[in-house]
Amino acid sequence: MKLYTKETLINEFKEIAQQGWIENVREGNVGGIGNTLEKLLGIKENNLPIPNAAEWELKTQRLNSSSLTTLFHTEPSPRAVKFVPQMLLLNYGWKHQKAGFSFPDEEMSFRQTIHGNSTSDRGFMVKIDRENRKVLISFDFTKVADIHKDWLKSVEKKIGLTELNPQPYWGFDDLANKAGTKLLNCFYVQAEVKKENGKEYYKYSKVTMLQKFSFEGFLKELESGNILVDFDARTRHNHGTKFRLRRNCFPNLYEDATVIL
Repeated sequence: MKLYTKETLINEFKEIAQQGWIENVREGNVGGIGNTLEKLLGIKENNLPIPNAAEWELKTQRLNSSSLTTLFHTEPSPRAVKFVPQMLLLNYGWKHQKAGFSFPDEEMSFRQTIHGNSTSDRGFMVKIDRENRKVLISFDFTKVADIHKDWLKSVEKKIGLTELNPQPYWGFDDLANKAGTKLLNCFYVQAEVKKENGKEYYKYSKVTMLQKFSFEGFLKELESGNILVDFDARTRHNHGTKFRLRRNCFPNLYEDATVIL
């Protein structure tokens, strides 16, 4: 494996950008941008071999993609309650769209993608409690859309139309530690994408060096709706709770952002 300094790596990115369109090296297109760049750099996976420096990662993204980037998975507290399957799914779930087909008739679902900027159509929202240093999940039945009125009646019958009790949450310290270990210093590389004759090609045209993860920046992106909390559970399987990020918002999570290209 090649070893780099930050300076030699920056020069390598500039040389790759000058090559223009580069064919995807991966079978299938999922993950092709990262795999192709790793091959060009002569590295394995996304950890960058930079001696005498803090841990560095390589993060890649399609330049004009609207897809969300998964930052990490973490379940809310109190963990012993197993909040998503035992509380949210049982009391606030609804019939799975494939119940009676791919799944049994009684299969239930709880899928919500929420943030801190507005309430979902089922009344869920993220709230930041800086005084008690918690990121909380909140429910407000008055914000539920009319199309879910039958579901709301079922919630009222099961548990009542009050705030979640207890409220699921992530403590600031736990969340900062989780995010800080996942969001290391990184080179954030974005590529233009085109297809010709069934093949994908990439032009690596934007590179930003990101250093020093900022938890306050993380909280602000959560409040503004750029970081979303994604629940995806059904009766027989909890796919896990994810924190996901909107396109082009990575630099907002770091204290220092240096544009390379």
